[in-house]
Amino acid sequence: MRFMFLIHSDSDGAPSPELMVAMHDLAQQEVAAGRMIADGGLFPPAMGAGLRVKSGKVVLIDGPYAETKEVIGGFAIFELPDMAAAQASARAFLDLHVLYLPGWEGLCEIRPIAGSQVESLRGATPG
Repeated sequence: MRFMFLIHSDSDGAPSPELMVAMHDLAQQEVAAGRMIADGGLFPPAMGAGLRVKSGKVVLIDGPYAETKEVIGGFAIFELPDMAAAQASARAFLDLHVLYLPGWEGLCEIRPIAGSQVESLRGATPG
């Protein structure tokens, strides 16, 4: 089953160099084990844009977004057997933050990816 981890924080600071090394090492281990499919840190919202449907029209909204208190700072996609394994993986990642970035507060949101079993359904005929 595939899971997406979304890292939320109200911190606008960059990770410490020590945390970056530790996260890189953990990511390499997860990729080598076949569990991590993709990951990445995200630039600040001020460097992005959004498109919103409002009153039946699509409108462009440039960052920063005033109504946002927390931002998504990064993501990862994993192939794991179940939610318990996903929680254990997220805990290992957050433990690095506790160790290498004292005072940091945030959330690792774990979301199962809908349709992540599509590959196994290919070739099946609609019933």
